[in-house]
Amino acid sequence: MHVVARVSNLLRGLLTRWIGRREHRHPDAVYEAAIGERVAQYGKLRHAAAGILYMRSKLARQLASESAELFRVGRQLDIAVEHDDDTAALALIGRRDVLAAEVDRLTAELTELTREAEGAKDNLIAFQEEIVRLREERVRMLARLANAKARLRFQATLNGLSTDADIRALEEVRDHINRLVAETQVSRDLGDSELERRLGHIREAEAERTARAQLEELKRVRDGRPAPMALPDAAPAR
Repeated sequence: MHVVARVSNLLRGLLTRWIGRREHRHPDAVYEAAIGERVAQYGKLRHAAAGILYMRSKLARQLASESAELFRVGRQLDIAVEHDDDTAALALIGRRDVLAAEVDRLTAELTELTREAEGAKDNLIAFQEEIVRLREERVRMLARLANAKARLRFQATLNGLSTDADIRALEEVRDHINRLVAETQVSRDLGDSELERRLGHIREAEAERTARAQLEELKRVRDGRPAPMALPDAAPAR
């Protein structure tokens, strides 16, 4: 028996946790259920209040009828006493006492029903206010929830932790573009280096040629050889 109770408690706890997770995922449904429950209770209370009001109206009419009858019997009793009709007077006294007791009973019941009707009216107003409050709270809390989720998504995006497909796609495109730009920069750097190397060779060859020409000029001057005559350019063929 103890094991069964423990298993029952365990299952109840698991079910409660499962329901709680579901409620957290669907707060709108929780609010709708709560509002629907209040509306159903309001309907039952309104039906009960209508019954109380009907009974109060019925008792009020009955009390008015019995009070009128008591007043009429009282007048008849006065006439019987005035005419010394003891038999009629005794009968009317008995009738008056019965009517007086009935009037007292109806008055007490009507007072109680009136109090219950006022209480039912107050409860109806309270339920109406509760339903309105829940509906306003639902709108307000769901708006706060949406705002909180948006802020969390924004923060996750800033931290690079967003799980949205569009954000991930944008990040991948940015990475791809950055890689292409880097590859282009590397290729350009390599191309510039090769060109610079070739230009360097040309500059070195030019410098060597100039140096050799200067050396030949120095040797010519030293040996007293005449300067070489510059040959005229050949005339273009006609």
